[in-house]
Amino acid sequence: MTILVAVSDTPEGRAALAQAVAEAKMLDTDLVAMNLGLRPLDVARYKEAVAITVVDRHGRGDRDPADAVLDEVQERGIERLVIGMKRRSPVGKAILGSLSQRLLLNCPVPVLAVKVD
Repeated sequence: MTILVAVSDTPEGRAALAQAVAEAKMLDTDLVAMNLGLRPLDVARYKEAVAITVVDRHGRGDRDPADAVLDEVQERGIERLVIGMKRRSPVGKAILGSLSQRLLLNCPVPVLAVKVD
């Protein structure tokens, strides 16, 4: 079993990474972290807990983040996806859509959604 976490440069992304590390450690499996941000992803403090492979979305072409995550799920045979979610108003959800919403609706594997306190 392999877990994929979609990590952005936000508190939600950092919370998703922390929860994904805990899930991978609990299930004794490896973790793939997809960096959706513009800065390099620092996973040094989690290296002792679990084996982490970092994949940079921008290194694989400039494409939509949701498509990049869903492609990674298919290519690597991922069995669980972890994402961070932000509280949004119903109007914001209907008009703007969101990366989280697209992943929840289109992902072929179970998705663990993490909210920041």
